[in-house]
Amino acid sequence: MPFGVDEAGKGPALGSMFAAAVYLEDRAVLPEGIADSKQLAPTRREELATRLRADDRIAVGIAEITTAQIDDPTTDMNSLAVTAHAEAIADALAALESDALEVDSISGLCDACDTDADRFARRVADACATTSTFEAAIDLEIDARHGADDDSKLVGAASIVAKVERDAHMAAIADEYGAVGSGYPSDPNTRAFLESYVERHGGLPSFARESWSTCETVLADAQQTGLGQF
Repeated sequence: MPFGVDEAGKGPALGSMFAAAVYLEDRAVLPEGIADSKQLAPTRREELATRLRADDRIAVGIAEITTAQIDDPTTDMNSLAVTAHAEAIADALAALESDALEVDSISGLCDACDTDADRFARRVADACATTSTFEAAIDLEIDARHGADDDSKLVGAASIVAKVERDAHMAAIADEYGAVGSGYPSDPNTRAFLESYVERHGGLPSFARESWSTCETVLADAQQTGLGQF
C-alpha cells in the first residue's frame, strides 16, 4: 500500500474541502508521531506536514474542492469527495513522474467518505481512470475503509497534510475578514460571524457554502428581520 488518501473540510459551512494523497515505498521513512490529524495539536500537524513535504522519498498530492463546486446543484458531497481523492492521487503521481520514478502498478487506501466503503473505492478508481494521466502506464488498485486515518499511518499522514491545507485556507480567510471561527455549523463563532456579515453586507461572503442549511438559515433570518422593520 504505497499511498494513503484522506480529506479535510467535508462538513463545514465555510471554505473549501481539501484532500491529500501521500505516496512512499517504505513506510519506515514516515516521521515519528504520525496519527489521525484530529488527535494532534495544530503545531504538531504543521511540523509533520512540513517534514512530509520536505522528504524527497515522499510524494504528496493536494486537491481543493471550492465552495462554488460544493454549491453546484448537479453534484453532491460524496461525489465531490470522490473527485477530491482522485485529483489528489493524480497530483501525487505527477510528482512521481517529475522525479522520474518508474512504477508499473500502485495500490492505495482511502478513508471512505461513503457509507459503503467498497462503492467509494470503486468510484475513486473509476475517477482516477479519467483524472490521472497515468491510466495507460500505471495499474491503480484502490481500497477504502472507514476509520482508515486511525488504522493506517499512510492515511494518517494524508489526513495531516489535508488538515494543514484546510487550516491554512481558513487562516487566510480570517486574515482578510476577521475571526470566522472553525467554519463548522456547530461553532458559535462561525454563526456569529455569518450573522454579522449578512447584517452588514446583505448577503453571504464568497467563501460561504450557500447551499448549507446554516447559511440558508442565517440569510433567511436576516431577510425576515429586514421585512419586520417596515
